[in-house]
Amino acid sequence: MLIEREVPLQGLREMARQAAAGQGGTALVIGEAGIGKSTLLKAFVAGLGAGYQVLQGGCEDLFTPRALGPLRDMAPLLGDGLAGLLDGEIGSDRLFPRLLAWLAGAPMTMVLVVEDVHWADQATLDLLKYLARRVAAMRVLLLASVRSDELMAGHPFWRWVGDLPPSSTQRIALPALSPQAVARLAAAAGRDADELYRITSGNPFFVTELLAAADASGTLPLSVRDAVWTRVARLDSAERGLLEVLSVSPVPCEDWLLAGVLGVDVAETCDRCAARGLLVTTAAGHLMFRHELARLAVASQIAPARLRELHDRVCEALIAHAPPQRPVELARLVHHAAAAHDPTRVLRLAPRAAREAARLGAHRQAAAHLATALRFVSAATPAPEAAQLYEEWSYEAGLVRIDEDVIGARHKAIELWGSLGRSDKVGFNLRWLSRLHWYRGEAELAGRYGMEAIATLEQLPHSSELAMAYSLRSQHEMLQDRPQGAIEWGQRALALAAELGDVETRIHALNNVGTVRLFGGDPAGQAMLEESLALALKHGYHEHAARCFTNLTECAVTAKRFALAERVVSDGIAFDTEHDLDAWTHYLVGWQAQLRMAQGRLPKAEAIARGVLQLPQLTLIMRLPALTVLGRTCARLGKPEGQRHLEQAWQGALATGEPQRMVEAALGRIETAWIAGDLDDCRASLAALVQYDISGVNLWDRGELALWQHRAGLAQPDLDAAALPPPIAAELAGDGAAASAQWRTLGLPFEAGLALLAVAGEGAAPAALRALAMFEELGARPAAARARSLASQLGNGSDLPKLRRGPYQAARSHPDGLTRREAQILDLLLAGQSNADIARRLVRSPRTVEHHVSALLDKLGAHNRSELMSRLQQKIGGEQRESG
Repeated sequence: MLIEREVPLQGLREMARQAAAGQGGTALVIGEAGIGKSTLLKAFVAGLGAGYQVLQGGCEDLFTPRALGPLRDMAPLLGDGLAGLLDGEIGSDRLFPRLLAWLAGAPMTMVLVVEDVHWADQATLDLLKYLARRVAAMRVLLLASVRSDELMAGHPFWRWVGDLPPSSTQRIALPALSPQAVARLAAAAGRDADELYRITSGNPFFVTELLAAADASGTLPLSVRDAVWTRVARLDSAERGLLEVLSVSPVPCEDWLLAGVLGVDVAETCDRCAARGLLVTTAAGHLMFRHELARLAVASQIAPARLRELHDRVCEALIAHAPPQRPVELARLVHHAAAAHDPTRVLRLAPRAAREAARLGAHRQAAAHLATALRFVSAATPAPEAAQLYEEWSYEAGLVRIDEDVIGARHKAIELWGSLGRSDKVGFNLRWLSRLHWYRGEAELAGRYGMEAIATLEQLPHSSELAMAYSLRSQHEMLQDRPQGAIEWGQRALALAAELGDVETRIHALNNVGTVRLFGGDPAGQAMLEESLALALKHGYHEHAARCFTNLTECAVTAKRFALAERVVSDGIAFDTEHDLDAWTHYLVGWQAQLRMAQGRLPKAEAIARGVLQLPQLTLIMRLPALTVLGRTCARLGKPEGQRHLEQAWQGALATGEPQRMVEAALGRIETAWIAGDLDDCRASLAALVQYDISGVNLWDRGELALWQHRAGLAQPDLDAAALPPPIAAELAGDGAAASAQWRTLGLPFEAGLALLAVAGEGAAPAALRALAMFEELGARPAAARARSLASQLGNGSDLPKLRRGPYQAARSHPDGLTRREAQILDLLLAGQSNADIARRLVRSPRTVEHHVSALLDKLGAHNRSELMSRLQQKIGGEQRESG
């Protein structure tokens, strides 16, 4: 019986109707354990009429979750073609599109129910995200239940849910039962309602169990564990033995498994326990506790030695009695073998389970399986087996996080392989050490280990490992802005790759050399990058393709080729999103923010950068582009936090040791100080930068640095004026007006305004007035103040426009840059008013309101009204939590 669940049930039914009309979506049913999530979903499914097909699966609390466990549960209904792929050799990049196509071609509206997503493996989360991003125009409804009390800080759920599309995703939070509802249940059982509510706090499972467990005297147990055991104590030994076996398996148990553990006559015992309401049968005919809390309560009363024995018996039965057509998932076997403390089985099964999980994209679970195996490594474990485990665990764990443990495992692998004389493996792991340290922004260590890898591998016959080590060195030189070294190492990698027919190394090396040449102004570099991209796409190297899009974007933005940048960044973000390469997406979006800043779209750039930086678990390298943009845009908009972000970006850039990143972060500090009139601070920031070797950075950055040295009254480096970008050369030659015109032609209005401030002579005063107008239009308050001050000093005080007040003054003080009218419309949107309602309320035309709503979307970084509402609700919730 459903109590106080009419509203969420109606919401799910409405989503089902919309899905049947071709407007699919995703619903997350969220609440604490025992709150009634499964009961709600069961009632919803039972009420679906004709025209719907339901696929159900669940996640379990195994030591390491099954890779794509819910999809495996659905396999019997997917047809032999799709079900067979789960146990085949294909990866998620082919499996997921096949499933999506199957859903799209289904004759009925498809409803996928996945329970207990808080226990989901990485591949399942990736699958749900993949589908959620694509079902909005399909007859598909995704339903997922999530236990809120399992969602600790840092749980993968938080990052996953943040990647779901807000416009087609709903969160349905289930509250506890009210005191009135508990009173109704208590009255029906003749119980004390106040005492029942005090003990249960309205949790439906607690209420049900406590009512069912009451003895004749009416005494209430003090905990659910006691309540469950009050019921269990009434059972006979066969029934208690069955519950014990079921309690050690988070996965519903098959009849053949129970028969293998308890004997062939167990069926009658199962029927008795089901009749008592303790157990239920799944759609697939498997047996499980009616609620997970009951399973945990039973397991908590079993002695440790008995637990190990039960896990061992279950593991034996799974291996001995599983039907050949449906082999047991390796994750289940590893779970029971580890709980039984069986090192032989764990070391045999866990690496296999890890490889299966990795193939399906569940890298977090692959690392967990390997970590389980490493717990059982001892002095008796053969060195090659132990070394391989450390190597594989470091790789899988390093895809999720990069810390001292991940690096330490590589060192342990190197030590073990070295003791075996396996120089090839030593070189392989040294190369990976180099990459790990680069991700952590530790350039010196990255370079050292890279060279050690090369020296080790060069002692052996030519190999693809050596070719990739050369290419990695080329990449290192490129990132350190040493173009000649990058090209030389890249050419060595390309030559060896051609000798070996190594396509992957050719893709990687072409990217390095092409990027260096394009940054250096050589058009041949773009052709090399485009060849690298074409090869990566042709051979399915998705991450290499993502790197090509990223480097092409960086080159185009840096060289102010904005038409090319718009195309490449758009294509790159679409590609990264399509293939769920979220880390690459976030980095590239940081460069999209850089592009918007250069175009003078400062609020938009700020909003994009903030969106990236709000994401959890980004490495320093992934954060830096967005952090640098946030600092510069906030500083240009006159927000005090700009200085703090610029300092963070500078410190982060220093940690990488990469001149290109240091120059970009330093320019923001230099520009801000100069505009504020603080020449001492400006010169100090210039001095802090020029102590590093930045001779290899691109001409645009070197030219901009020379320009700031000129503006700060310092000696400039000896640069070939003919090689400098035209607007920079023009201002250095004393022609600020020409420089401004060239900046405007390129599409950089802020830089055009700064160049006008350099105009001398008779044209200085009108140039300052033009700069003031440009800065005010951009919302660049500090630069506008400097232009106003300069114009006043030049004797044009009477010609200065009045300081803007009214809505524009409100926009400058509003935290999101909204005018008073925009803030008013935002309040009406939050109240649920349509555009037509707002137009009538404000006595404005619908078109005017549409313009205001469009401006709101742009300023707040939302693509549509639904996303805007979702972001604002999340922001309000966060502010309420902070104030609470």
